[in-house]
Amino acid sequence: MNPSYQALPLTDNAYDQQFELAVAGVTALLQYQLHHHYLSLIHTEVPTDLQGQGVGSALVEKVLLLAAERHLTVIPLCPFVARYLHQHPAWYRLVAPGYRPASAQ
Repeated sequence: MNPSYQALPLTDNAYDQQFELAVAGVTALLQYQLHHHYLSLIHTEVPTDLQGQGVGSALVEKVLLLAAERHLTVIPLCPFVARYLHQHPAWYRLVAPGYRPASAQ
């Protein structure tokens, strides 16, 4: 994660079912659904002003850290999240078995 994003707080906006990361007055979000101990990650949105700066990756990493703390099983429905997991396979430990590649089972 880009060190400049580490100290930024992740907001769990449960009402809108999205995690939010505010950077320089602009907010990136990751929409989710929570069912018991399953956290479905549905859609990541990074405003144009923040794209290409690692904000999306920082948001996903912060959400995965939170999922680990809460002992949640992740279901990566968002293509951006799936790509992040592919690039950081250590996180597959949180992913529901049916959503992991065969090499990570």
